[in-house]
Amino acid sequence: MILPSNKYKLLVIDIDGTLINNNGSISADNQKALTKINKGIKICLSTGRAIAASRKFIEQLGLEGHHIFFDGALVGTSDLSSEIYRKAIDQGTIKQVIDFSRDRGIEIDLYSASRYFIERESWSSDIHSRFFDIEPTICDFTNLWKSETIIKIGMVTNNQEDTSRVSVIHCRFNSSLHFSYVRTPSFPGVDFVNIVAPGVSKGKALIALASHLSIKSEEIIAIGDGLNDIPLLSSAGLGIAMGNAPNSVKEVADEVTLDVEHNGLAAAIEKFLVRIS
Repeated sequence: MILPSNKYKLLVIDIDGTLINNNGSISADNQKALTKINKGIKICLSTGRAIAASRKFIEQLGLEGHHIFFDGALVGTSDLSSEIYRKAIDQGTIKQVIDFSRDRGIEIDLYSASRYFIERESWSSDIHSRFFDIEPTICDFTNLWKSETIIKIGMVTNNQEDTSRVSVIHCRFNSSLHFSYVRTPSFPGVDFVNIVAPGVSKGKALIALASHLSIKSEEIIAIGDGLNDIPLLSSAGLGIAMGNAPNSVKEVADEVTLDVEHNGLAAAIEKFLVRIS
């Protein structure tokens, strides 16, 4: 009989480039491996995505409990019925970013726990609608910071002009916000920029989740491929980098598995979590 190893109690998985492949889907091998262990170990997704953009994978895998969203700014259930950690962006800072970006003609997206706000449609909002399955609320940002709790500011780049706009925002707000740059294999060459409150990280979110579950760090496996996964891998008892991760991620990991197109997640599960009895 194939059973989950009892050494670990929590498996934390990044989504883009780890759980899902270049087609934006969970492979049959990854699905099968996760099904083997789902009843014997808690499984948590950890992502820079919004909740709405993560929900289909949570439902597909039949996962219960809490997950890490917005690069670690929120830990809660996908239906928002339970929340154990949240660090939103200060209202005054949101107003400053809105005013600063407007003065320079720079497009930004704003996210609350349940909604995605834009001022006008663009190629970026089209990607969010088609790929992330998240529909925007189009509105004037002037007073939005007063009525909504904003957890993440988002920007997307696919050319030098976009990159320059992000650099302008980064230079101005680097001391008051945290910036992370994320890629998904489905959109090579495109950077998804997650801008969250200072101090936010997947690692701190994992610590909050582990405390809530009364699980020790040595009982946790985390696996990811992006720079924003470095704090996550560092906070787990066993940190595993995907084969498609950059060297800076592999250097902090305890183990390196296969790349996403060769089902590195499934390979790691088979190696460290499955035992035969």
